[in-house]
Amino acid sequence: MKPANNNLRKEPSFNGTRPSAAQRTWLERGIDQPGGKLPLFDRQGKRVSASTIRTCIAQGWAEPWFINPVKPDWLVCKLTDCGREIAALDV
Repeated sequence: MKPANNNLRKEPSFNGTRPSAAQRTWLERGIDQPGGKLPLFDRQGKRVSASTIRTCIAQGWAEPWFINPVKPDWLVCKLTDCGREIAALDV
């Protein structure tokens, strides 16, 4: 009987779906931010698509952090543990 290899890296749960390039880029931007805060705008200053944000929330990769009193329609989010794992993968 072979001994178990405890050095194998556990793959995160994709919940049946892998992030798109836009979703992954957005998730990656939260890795180095305090509390895993995700940006409202991309690197060119364009607002991140609401569908990108909502899909990441639905997949469990991001979660709402708080409601912005000045712009309540903006989703201020942070990475979940699963989202952090997915964003850190080299794929």
